[in-house]
Amino acid sequence: MVTKTLFAIALSMSMAAPAWAAPCITKKADFGAYKQTLAKQAAAAGIGQRGMQALNAAELSGITWRFESNPASQSGVSQGDPAQFLAKRSGSSAQNFVKQTRAKIARNPNTFASIERAYGVPASLLATIWGLETSWGGYLGKTPIVSGAVTLSSYCRRAPKFESHAIAALQMADRGIISSNTLGGPSGELGHMQFLAGNWLRYGVDGNGDGRADPYTAADALASAANMLRQNGWKAGQPFGNGTRNFKVLSVWNDSGNYQRAIAYAAELAQK
Repeated sequence: MVTKTLFAIALSMSMAAPAWAAPCITKKADFGAYKQTLAKQAAAAGIGQRGMQALNAAELSGITWRFESNPASQSGVSQGDPAQFLAKRSGSSAQNFVKQTRAKIARNPNTFASIERAYGVPASLLATIWGLETSWGGYLGKTPIVSGAVTLSSYCRRAPKFESHAIAALQMADRGIISSNTLGGPSGELGHMQFLAGNWLRYGVDGNGDGRADPYTAADALASAANMLRQNGWKAGQPFGNGTRNFKVLSVWNDSGNYQRAIAYAAELAQK
């Protein structure tokens, strides 16, 4: 049975909006100054030695900065058709992606069934997100998580929305969940489902019953994704196609309409 083991952390401290925010930057040369200001915010949030060391070691992520400077360069951003989005994202075809999604569910029937019983989110949808995010765990990213998270939070197009996730990444480093060298996505995403750090701290659960929530354990990551959707309004047994209530809930996972349509499209096909 999936247990709701949230990390023992004071969310009021980790996720509350700060009384002040570190000034955002538009020049790479200002990254060091941004880190110095963010360090004061991290100290106020109770970040300890390991977390502060991770911040000190963080370097400006070139790929993160490049993505933020030119959002259209990100894979699939300009693809409005769900099948085209899937093909570009997966490097194959929509049909092949759906076939692999079904195969992944067939190999893990008990895990997906347990999660659906607990959270009401169908296997086809979770397996689709898993495939889109990391090719079902095959590619977890090559950007240091802390560096990516801090770079994203520093950039003026994103600040201050993502500073809470940068602070959360430092908290995870402080607790030994990740290190300054742990790799993930260019925006600081981590684990099988590529959670932002703040979302993991809020929604992470123990999906395999071993007493800990680990974003690098597939069962935990899948259960946590289902938990996130349910806590944001997902209704069990209801449709999730474009225009439905459940479709709107997908925006909490990714605010791109293209991405949401691709999730719904592939998940509906995978159910057939």
